[in-house]
Amino acid sequence: MNPDPAIGNDPASTRLALYWAPELEDPLHAAASAWLGRDAETGATLPQAPLPGVEIGEITADARRYGFHATLKPPFRLGTTYAEARAAAMDLAARTRPFALPPLRVADLDGFLALREVTRCPELHAFADDCVRALEPHRAPATAAEIARRRPERLPEHERGYLAEWGYPHVFESWRFHLTLSRRLSAAEMAVVRPAAEAALGAVAGRPRYVRQLCLFTQAGPDSPFLIAERLPLLG
Repeated sequence: MNPDPAIGNDPASTRLALYWAPELEDPLHAAASAWLGRDAETGATLPQAPLPGVEIGEITADARRYGFHATLKPPFRLGTTYAEARAAAMDLAARTRPFALPPLRVADLDGFLALREVTRCPELHAFADDCVRALEPHRAPATAAEIARRRPERLPEHERGYLAEWGYPHVFESWRFHLTLSRRLSAAEMAVVRPAAEAALGAVAGRPRYVRQLCLFTQAGPDSPFLIAERLPLLG
């Protein structure tokens, strides 16, 4: 029996990530959960509004499995214990001051739909950098297969270096804040899905909000969905 309810029965296959996700009281949480068809807080499956000519469930499948979030520390297999990683995350949250998040908007991110900030937020980027560094001692080294999946031969030299050192290429200045809403779309799909996403999320995404929590997401196994294990308040 697994003594830690935050992880799966096989701790070696468990992945942990540090994400930002809207607070439960933020209407963006409910709206985005409905868009993706799953609530990452409860794990509940939610009905999705149909769209003409496209299969919304298929288009959002990958984003639904990961849960509505913005990546701060990318998912990694634990090299220590959940309790040790949690303690490091709690320490980071305790010394981080809450900060204002710029309004969000639906954007085309390399063919994917995502919510992105309308203006760059230096505090947000510094927070992401801190998350990458603070949990690094608890990350198990990436396997050769995990490295190969990132197609290092296609990456710029500095991102190949990040992949080798940090297990993920898109960190530090290569990091882009985004909350994924779809897979990569064709032009025809984009013409249908983007207006629908703007109608479903645009108004609530554009509201002012603060980053006041750091979310620990866990994945119990390779085929399992990510769930919010804990929300740690920022106390700095």
